[in-house]
Amino acid sequence: MASVGIVTMTQAATFESAREAVDKMRLGWNLGNTLDSNSGDTLNMWIEHWTDRSPSAYETAWGQKVATPEVIAMFKKAGFNAIRVPVTWYPHMEAKFQFATYQNSYWYPWKDDLGTKIQAAWMARVKEVVDYVISQDMYCILNVHHDTGAANTAWLIADEDVYAKQHTRFEAIWTQIAETFRDYDEHLLFEGYNEMLDVPRSWCFASFGTTARYDAAIATSAYNAINAYAQSFVNAVRATGGNNAQRNLVVSTYGACDGHGNWNEHLQDPLKQMRLPNDPAGSGHLIFEVHTYPDISNLSWVKTELRTCISDLKRYLVAKGAPVIFGEWGSLEGSDYDKRRSAYLDFARYFVEQCKAAGIGTFYWMGLSDGEHRTVPEFNQPDLLEALVKGYYGEGGYVGVEDLQATAPSSSAKAYSISGQLLPDKAPKKGLRIVNGKKILFQ
Repeated sequence: MASVGIVTMTQAATFESAREAVDKMRLGWNLGNTLDSNSGDTLNMWIEHWTDRSPSAYETAWGQKVATPEVIAMFKKAGFNAIRVPVTWYPHMEAKFQFATYQNSYWYPWKDDLGTKIQAAWMARVKEVVDYVISQDMYCILNVHHDTGAANTAWLIADEDVYAKQHTRFEAIWTQIAETFRDYDEHLLFEGYNEMLDVPRSWCFASFGTTARYDAAIATSAYNAINAYAQSFVNAVRATGGNNAQRNLVVSTYGACDGHGNWNEHLQDPLKQMRLPNDPAGSGHLIFEVHTYPDISNLSWVKTELRTCISDLKRYLVAKGAPVIFGEWGSLEGSDYDKRRSAYLDFARYFVEQCKAAGIGTFYWMGLSDGEHRTVPEFNQPDLLEALVKGYYGEGGYVGVEDLQATAPSSSAKAYSISGQLLPDKAPKKGLRIVNGKKILFQ
């Protein structure tokens, strides 16, 4: 598949601030289970064993289709202005993944080392997908994804000893990524790492995975390591110069934890212990990231929790000098979508409304257009799309697309069309209007 080949140039000195970028992102979406797909188990490296290991083999391994410019354009036309592109890098480096027998899919990293060099074919495909986003004049966040996490393939771990062993490789990866995209303008942001966990693979807060549910030594090491990785990331990117000298960069808390809840006194520790890295670019070009997947079984309670969470994010992160985004969000009840549809849609709209009011960016995880629907492309959850769009733009929905094609609204539907999709909102007034700098005649 040919790349759209869009590269826009902006002098680093003119880059907008992180605050301005978050405000302009409006609605965001994750191109998940795509470039982040991986085998995820050193004892069953099934993608490496049973496929040709081409970029498309990985891209489709978790049930999605190969990403296309059309699906990104569809999101743009629906009112989204930012796409997060999660990427897992470890399968695409120097490990050979040569298995002993036909049935043996074991990988021993200490014998078959990752090395530091990213394969050219994989980098080219990542660049191609990033170009799909940039060509739509959208913001793109590119990250290091399942190189972290709970799987035993994760090699980036929130631990001071592991950091000492791995930071050189981590920095080498970011140097290569940064050099590849050095000339891209302010629409491209880098995110240093995804959900990085401690040695016990603790969620919620560091050391929660221990038998005692808290260990001060493990927690201290984890938080120190997270801050060290964040600083290494910033240093590596800035050192490549060019537009990377002031590119907006994203750093996540431990585990990307958002600190919500009051059932344990350590829940806010990931926020409290997170430091804003020292940035050679000066102030204003860093963003904090957290994730949230709340249980919506009690809608009133989860709304209250969200308001408290936003307050904590302002108190413990924004106050340190950087805006915040929910780089991933959804609901633990998402798989039970039909049974909880009404509550889910209510919460989705409320979530976006509250985050917008607080100046926090939102990137919905997956959904909306999934699997075969991406090949059409089409939205397979139009009611959820409507909830998100109205949460950000209000009851009137989104009308500010560049190729807005007006149709005469029927007396019954009271609808107008955006690229062939009818939206049940009030039709624009007749006459000549300027939309995103283009003159459009509404009849």
